[in-house]
Amino acid sequence: MGDGSYLMMAQELVTAVQEGIKVIVVLVDNHGFASIGGLSQTVGAERFGTQYRYRNARSGRLDGDYLPVDLAANAESLGVRVLRAQTIAELRAALSQAAGEPGPVLVRIETDPLVPAPASEAWWDVPVAEVADLDPTRQARKDYQAAKQRQQTYLRPPP
Repeated sequence: MGDGSYLMMAQELVTAVQEGIKVIVVLVDNHGFASIGGLSQTVGAERFGTQYRYRNARSGRLDGDYLPVDLAANAESLGVRVLRAQTIAELRAALSQAAGEPGPVLVRIETDPLVPAPASEAWWDVPVAEVADLDPTRQARKDYQAAKQRQQTYLRPPP
C-alpha cells in the first residue's frame, strides 16, 4: 500500500497486533499521495497538496522540505514488526523474512513519487473545472470531455 493509504488504515494494524493476525503490509513510501497526485495532474490541479512538505515561507506554497514523517516508526509504535528495504534485493529478502514472522509485519521501501505504478487502463470520472485561467486545467477539461464521450456503462439499472 502507499503511504497515503497507510494513514487511513494504521489503526487496523493495532487490531492485527491485538489478535495476533498474520499479515504482511508492504509500505510503498513516496512521501505523499502519488496516485491522487497523478489524478490531480490529469485534471489540471498540478498535484496540489499531495506531498508531505512544509509550507515555504518565501513562496507561500507547500514546496518546502519534506516533512519528517516516518510511517515505519509509527507501525513499530503500534507493535508491528518492521523491516526496512532500500533496494529490490533487500525488498525480496525482507519479504522472505516477513513470511517467517509469527505476527503482523510491515516492510517499508522508499520510492520515487513521480514514477507511476503500472497503468490500470481504468478511467476515473473526475470532472474538471469548466472555467479556468491555467492552461493545464483548460487542456485537462478538453481531455475530460473527450474521455467522457468514450465512457462505457458496464452496469445498467434494472428497468
